Amino acid sequence: MDIAISRNGVPIRLTAERWHHIIESHSEMAGYYFEVLETIENPDAIYEGRMGECIAIRKLKNDKYVVVIYKEINKKDGFIITAFITKKKKQFEKRRIIWKK
Repeated sequence: MDIAISRNGVPIRLTAERWHHIIESHSEMAGYYFEVLETIENPDAIYEGRMGECIAIRKLKNDKYVVVIYKEINKKDGFIITAFITKKKKQFEKRRIIWKK
């Protein structure tokens, strides 16, 4: 298990079970483990999810973005729900922005 610190200072867990889920559901993520953690710690923007989750986005090369969806349970604990790569950044820009670089 690895931990990334969110912009709110909350430790966000990436467990082996969640990583396995991510690469099984989104095989393109297989080589992006550290980019997932980096997106939590150094996102370009964070948007509000529909169920209180946070959606962190960080640009890669070639107009692609890493998207990491995570939940902050309290000030001392949080976890990653899923992560994927997309070119469709505009779909997130319709949401309420929580934080922007």
